[in-house]
Amino acid sequence: MAKPTPLKRHPALHHLSHDHHHGLLLCWKIRQGFKLEVEPDRMKTYCEWFWGNHLQAHFEEEEKLIFPILPEDNPLVKQALSEHKRLRRLFSDWKNVEKTLRQIEEELERHIRFEERILFTDIQEKATSTQLEAIAAQEVREKFVENGEDPFWVIAT
Repeated sequence: MAKPTPLKRHPALHHLSHDHHHGLLLCWKIRQGFKLEVEPDRMKTYCEWFWGNHLQAHFEEEEKLIFPILPEDNPLVKQALSEHKRLRRLFSDWKNVEKTLRQIEEELERHIRFEERILFTDIQEKATSTQLEAIAAQEVREKFVENGEDPFWVIAT
């Protein structure tokens, strides 16, 4: 079986793809936490940190700079905005912590794969060089810095 061809991402969008990588790692960490039978509240604490320090700003950047490249009524943009709304609700509603963690893990991974494989590919093809330059010219965000206070996803030795 042939290996899938890696997606070629325009340099102006690289930082968003890096964010997506860290989002996929969050999903893995949640799965790992359940596998290791970690107390759900520990995972919740990390998820709240991740939301406040990374994911919230990522969503805002996509909504202000990336999605407007396509028409407002574009079905891909509508899907992405709907998924952002759903994920925002999940990251703020912790009535059933275990259920919410499982939903975040599943829905965030699906959302990221949709954006990387479908939405960003379409945006990249339709964006003008001026639009891509405007994205690249935005204030550079700090690189992801892991919260090492409670690495619940690591097997204790």
